[in-house]
Amino acid sequence: MERAGCLEMIYPELEDKLVVTIMGASAQELYNLGHRDNFFYLQHAMGLASSIGLGLAMHLPAERVVVLDGDGSVLMNLGTFATLARYRPKNLIHLVFDNGSLLSTGGFNSHTTSGSTDLAAIARGAGIEHVAAVDGVVDFGEAFVAALERDDLSVIVAKVAPVGPDHYGMDLHLPENGFRFRRWILDRKRAGSARSNDA
Repeated sequence: MERAGCLEMIYPELEDKLVVTIMGASAQELYNLGHRDNFFYLQHAMGLASSIGLGLAMHLPAERVVVLDGDGSVLMNLGTFATLARYRPKNLIHLVFDNGSLLSTGGFNSHTTSGSTDLAAIARGAGIEHVAAVDGVVDFGEAFVAALERDDLSVIVAKVAPVGPDHYGMDLHLPENGFRFRRWILDRKRAGSARSNDA
């Protein structure tokens, strides 16, 4: 299966979620579907999308946070699984698209290509209870729906083809993306406070 198809499938569900992507193909393919101000594309910080997602999830427990990650990025920050398991934010879904390739930085094989490194097994070994390993579109969709319905930390490792977008380039620079993302969060908090006061 291809990552772009997976993203297209879940795109409608991301409208009211805080979404953090790693650099490269995941960011570009999500952007190509249509940018929303609740999407933050973590450029030039390979490996840290899950760390940003964890901070958001812990600081904003009323929001659902979805992290779009890759095998190369997770391999650069394997400690993230242990940290996620330690704090276990119930509002975080960590999607890892494993294409066995460092696609965005030259297409070199990652450690998952040989079959010797199993990211889902590592996540389970770190202490994360809800881990799904999928390699088909239907299984991916079912795992994502289950994660949305679950009030607990979820990790989905999806095996995808090493195929990326036909071009890279966004009409959105990191500072502007960051400002818009922050404003979206603040507007949501204000709206939530207003509803609480009306009640």
